[in-house]
Amino acid sequence: MGFSNRGTMVKRDNRSIFFVDDEPKVREVVMETLEQLDSKVSCFESAEDCLEHLGSQRCDLLITDMKMPGMNGIELLKEVKSFAPWLPVLLVTGYGDIPTAVTAMKAGAVDFIEKPLDTETLLRKVKSLLQSNAVADLIKDNPLTKSEVGILRLVIEGKSSKEIANIIHRSVRTVEVHRSRIMQKLDVNNVIDLVKRAVVMGLVDLMNEQESE
Repeated sequence: MGFSNRGTMVKRDNRSIFFVDDEPKVREVVMETLEQLDSKVSCFESAEDCLEHLGSQRCDLLITDMKMPGMNGIELLKEVKSFAPWLPVLLVTGYGDIPTAVTAMKAGAVDFIEKPLDTETLLRKVKSLLQSNAVADLIKDNPLTKSEVGILRLVIEGKSSKEIANIIHRSVRTVEVHRSRIMQKLDVNNVIDLVKRAVVMGLVDLMNEQESE
């Protein structure tokens, strides 16, 4: 299978995955693996090439190697988050230690995976992230209200419904109604999944940015 320096694409359904790695053999393996998910897969040899296509093409998940010539994976991640904070980014690293994971998560990565890539692990992570991002698409059509965003922030901080009610000067029942609506919109059934989903969708970063303004 040949790979051009530009995007190599396989058309499937409407889900789109971008993969960035400067090694042709790695791009080949990942392309063959992700083709199993019935999604359009676009491979790029550089972060710069990926950014050029992100400006004009749909992307539901970005997967990038961390160590590359020129712009590295962390730098690409930060650049992407500056204009598309909702886009989930999965980092691939050959240095999968705790400091690397912390750096990746602080920069906005939803997860990281170690080289050499295990195809089953890669497929499992990608399936999960695509499913989460599908919920993000629904949120765009049915966004959280200002009140819901405020309550979500307090839930993520670990506040109980009673504590939230005292903070926003509303009844506990009102808070519970809002929490129920938030969970329905984010398609989750418990608080743990609610927090995870909010992180994956970039809602936590967005709320922090709003607070700092």
